[in-house]
Amino acid sequence: MKKRIFPGMLILPAALLMLAAVFSSCKKYLEVEPVSSFGSDYVFSNVVNAEKAVLGTYYNLTGDQGYGIRISMYYTYDNDLMMGQGGAADNERRDLAHYRATANNTQLARPFNQLYEGVEKANICIYNIPRMDMYTNGNSSQQADLKRLYGESLTLRAQFYLELIRNWGDVPAQFLPSSIETDLFKEKMDRDSIYDRLLDDLAMAETLVPWRSQVAKDERITQGAVRALRARIALYRGGYSLRRGSNQMERGSNHMAYYQIARDECQAIMQSNEHHLNASYESLFKNYVAGKQIEPNGEIIWEVAMGGGNSASGDSKLGYYNGPRSNNNGNAALTVLPSYFYMFDSTDTRRDVMCVPYWITATGTTVTARTGRNLATMVDGKFRRDWIPGGVVPGPQYFGVNWPLIRYADVLLMFAEAENEINNGPTAAAKSAFETVRLRAFGGNASLIGTTPSDYTGFFNAIVKERALELGGEGIRKYDLIRWNILGQKLAETKSTLLDMSNRVAPYDNLPDYMFYKNDSPALTWANASYYSPNTLGTTAPAGYTRVDWVRSSIESTIITSGLYAEGFQANKRELLPIPQASIDANPRLTQDYGF
Repeated sequence: MKKRIFPGMLILPAALLMLAAVFSSCKKYLEVEPVSSFGSDYVFSNVVNAEKAVLGTYYNLTGDQGYGIRISMYYTYDNDLMMGQGGAADNERRDLAHYRATANNTQLARPFNQLYEGVEKANICIYNIPRMDMYTNGNSSQQADLKRLYGESLTLRAQFYLELIRNWGDVPAQFLPSSIETDLFKEKMDRDSIYDRLLDDLAMAETLVPWRSQVAKDERITQGAVRALRARIALYRGGYSLRRGSNQMERGSNHMAYYQIARDECQAIMQSNEHHLNASYESLFKNYVAGKQIEPNGEIIWEVAMGGGNSASGDSKLGYYNGPRSNNNGNAALTVLPSYFYMFDSTDTRRDVMCVPYWITATGTTVTARTGRNLATMVDGKFRRDWIPGGVVPGPQYFGVNWPLIRYADVLLMFAEAENEINNGPTAAAKSAFETVRLRAFGGNASLIGTTPSDYTGFFNAIVKERALELGGEGIRKYDLIRWNILGQKLAETKSTLLDMSNRVAPYDNLPDYMFYKNDSPALTWANASYYSPNTLGTTAPAGYTRVDWVRSSIESTIITSGLYAEGFQANKRELLPIPQASIDANPRLTQDYGF
């Protein structure tokens, strides 16, 4: 099992620090430390307590208000690959997904506050750790440990701010603990200024945090994570975003310099020999993500450690909120769009990892049947509960599955994208990185990966598609489309494609109108010859099989008419979320902006 970070608590005068300890154990249900009240002088008097304070800062990434569900699975949809929970307005998750959220949406305030609480905890650690006597006068081990903790704190703060910016745009920014700030009612800071500060912070953190081979294998930040996050932030800084002054999607100044930062950071990771792709895309998610094991190749560069324990405050609903239901238990709330399913080549091994056209019937922990679903209700599969140990048992909503923040495949594709931008076309190195990702997807068969474009536009479009195929369901796609300024375009194209599929317009007229799955079969078994050829079995299911709709009018009725896919999107407004009304009311200097 993975080494886990488990939460305890310790109260400082300036903020509530959720302390944690790292345990190497197969059991997740470990007792937490009791709540106590200590001053910062006590907490930052030795390495052990300072480490607990930093590990407690990680805690703000977790739970229902973090990457356990809301930030990972509410805020990231709808996009051109998947749809959030469909249905009528609800002033919560449906409205968030379909671009109808108002400032009073019930799912905005607590994640917003939890991210800022994480910033505050990080600020306390960043302020105090370098001021510890051991930081400069301790032995070599103490100094190395404290430098790592300092670098981790800088990285965590950058991640909290990145999430705030890419969801809310310009936001108030504070870089000192509240206890020593003279003004806590801050107005919004321009995101470019925040990004520039974070990039500087991460450049420092790189010099403080060791590579993964130099420390224990757990879920803590290592140098690869620092560099990968710096590359990601640089691409956001160099990309498009909705601007407060003009209410238009615009790039910041000197954008090419930020592509250079991204390129250099990715190259450093690639040359470090610390991170590699897992040879099997399925194994990556089945055995290590859903299986809750440390991935041995370092492909998962940084993942949010969920503490387990069936807790809304430190666990995740990955596999319960999304993915297939088991005995009709679970939300199955995220829909893989039919257009995304057919974006995959028939020989691309990623399709059947990403796309799940079945629900589960189980007795205890044993799957007794996988029942086929129609194409319009397909769900995502990277975190599917039949891959999670004990996950098919109905009842629990939390499975302790970690959220992967950054993978090495993303680094390769970021490198390829940045090389293309800097050189106005793909270099040999860019093509190699791109093809490394594709080669794994096709089982190492180079004859299947196709010809890589050699011109700027062709290669950019290939990157846009490859990031869809490789990173779908990992909370990245919507923000990619925004930084490329093609979110509205892709949503419109997807709706058009779905309508064509629903009406069986060429080339979709040669796809099956019905599929027939075998009854009571532990493995999903179709009577049809292929997903990619016409149905030759007629309209009546063969004996022992059940019919489901495939490429039919149900696509339009389920996803667009009833599901309200991306129904509320408005360009130059809905790229961002409104600031929670409670925060506006509490701070007289905080404005809403962006047309909200």
